Amino acid sequence: MKRLLILCLVLSCGTVYGQIAGLSTLSVLDASSSARTAGLGMDYLSVYDGDLTTGIDNPSLIDGRYHHTLSLNYVGLFSGSNFGSVNYGRHIDKLGDFLFGFHFNSYGRFEGYDETETETGNFFAADYVLSVGWGRAIDSSFSIGVNFKPVLSQYESYTALAVAIDLAGSYVSASKRFSSTLMARNIGAQLMTFDGTTESLPFELSAALSYKLANAPLRFFFAATELQRWNLRYDDELNPVVTYDPYAEEYTRETWVHEAADKLFRHAVFGVELSLKDVVFARLGYNYRQSAETHGTNNINSSGFSYGLGIRKNRFEFSFARNNYYLGKAPNYITISVRL
Repeated sequence: MKRLLILCLVLSCGTVYGQIAGLSTLSVLDASSSARTAGLGMDYLSVYDGDLTTGIDNPSLIDGRYHHTLSLNYVGLFSGSNFGSVNYGRHIDKLGDFLFGFHFNSYGRFEGYDETETETGNFFAADYVLSVGWGRAIDSSFSIGVNFKPVLSQYESYTALAVAIDLAGSYVSASKRFSSTLMARNIGAQLMTFDGTTESLPFELSAALSYKLANAPLRFFFAATELQRWNLRYDDELNPVVTYDPYAEEYTRETWVHEAADKLFRHAVFGVELSLKDVVFARLGYNYRQSAETHGTNNINSSGFSYGLGIRKNRFEFSFARNNYYLGKAPNYITISVRL
């Protein structure tokens, strides 16, 4: 009974963060706690504007502007679960620019039972990630970065330990209006497993870019995710590719055009940010894959959409976002950053 409960927990978390169930473990490695990132529907951002939260998930943007800056992030999930992070930027002479972070995912308290359905007491389940990010500018346009992320998962009496690394490279135009990033995320392996079975980490090869219009306060974002795997679809009983019409007594299959377009757009994420004098921000994002995997059975579908607001003034920044996983369930993201 305990093993079944923990297995369901792990798989459900993988579904929430967009992983294909059964292909990887420790999906906490893919969870961003930044409200700005969540409001745009992205895994990470490619934008060079001094926002420390962009460096949390994209180490190639870490530079001296993050020195002595603190960021606090909190996300309220479902049924008492929550996650968040604390991050601090620091320039160290002769070593470079660093971003230190602690990330936690708490899935709440559970009632434990053994195989005879005898109550064994309550237990907790949580993931903890330490991160050390380092970034370096190669020249005025190109930069590189790496995140080192040991992660510990504690589910009742079961423990897993893994180490992952993110490698990223970014290009920023001279005007700073265009930027792009190529990243390989979660390169690593488990050092300790839940039950002796070694599972792969949620490796991802992806690209992201942003472009700010010259004469309008708009910046557009685009991300191409999971580039290492073309087909991100899976069998969905609610949306089968082959349907049967009992009146016509015939089977109908989706067209190859629809199938190809669906496979293509499951890699795409879109976002736009409105900036009013670099003080007030409004954000909107759309993740087609999230919408396709979590929408309801009716035509009303807000899943996949995300939105947020931000305020930046002197040394202080506040951001809020909601990301609609499915109808009626939208986690709240809160980020506070301050230059100390």
